[in-house]
Amino acid sequence: MKLSFSIIGLLVITASSHAQKFPDYQPVADWMKLPAEIKLGPVSAVATDSNDNVYVFHRGKNPILVFDRDGKFLRSWGDGLFTTPHGIRIDSANNVWTTDMASHQVLKFDSEGKLLLTLGKKGESGTTPDRFNRPTDVAFGPAGEFYITDGYGNSRVMKFSKDAKLLKEWGTKGTGPGEFNLPHAIVLDAKGRIYVGDRENNRVQIFDAEGKFLGQWKESGAPYGLFLSGNRLFVADARASWINVLDMEGKRVGRWGEKGTAPGQFSTPHMLCVDSKGAVYVAEVSGKRLQKFVAR
Repeated sequence: MKLSFSIIGLLVITASSHAQKFPDYQPVADWMKLPAEIKLGPVSAVATDSNDNVYVFHRGKNPILVFDRDGKFLRSWGDGLFTTPHGIRIDSANNVWTTDMASHQVLKFDSEGKLLLTLGKKGESGTTPDRFNRPTDVAFGPAGEFYITDGYGNSRVMKFSKDAKLLKEWGTKGTGPGEFNLPHAIVLDAKGRIYVGDRENNRVQIFDAEGKFLGQWKESGAPYGLFLSGNRLFVADARASWINVLDMEGKRVGRWGEKGTAPGQFSTPHMLCVDSKGAVYVAEVSGKRLQKFVAR
């Protein structure tokens, strides 16, 4: 593939011989109407539900904040439940799943904040099916099964049934196929293939539903956050301070951003999501903010 680069704002366009243009993602200024009594701490993750409501997970009071897609504040919850918020995902039934790195727990809520399921023992790490060691992310399979990346301590992926019984786990610390050096994010595609952001190995590893290694993509950079939208994999690379976008062959089709605090720049872009209209939300840990981008 022949690559050519041009700058539009903070956007880098990757062009092929077919001259397919990468969208011009631009930040939406002041989109989020944060109540005066709430101050954002480090923003670790973001997710949207089936109505494009935006769930913000941050390290401060009212750790889960919910807004509509226009930024109107709807509700919040979570005080006293978390130690170090990390990942947030929403399943097909609009249940909200969180990973708490320091508490070694995965919690599941309904969309109003009612606690439905607790996995892991608060403050206790371990390697058994009922213990985690600094878990990072959750993904969902087509039959209600779910996967957890576990994480900073255990370097494994765990597969659970819909009733939370451990079905399988794989991975140890290392650099080879199926080994991890911090499995930090996880998503599934429509065919059930599993994409794991192997952060410190600077790659995305791909597996089938039973953990069989299928391949790896190294154009991801350091995959802190992953989100699959259509045939594009969005990657938050906090080390490079930009968003990478890969096609389904693992080739970069574009990226945008650079280190900084201005709109469109990033300070530790940690995790991200894309809503049904194609808007991209990026959670920044050091920047203590959530940015929204739309294609123009």
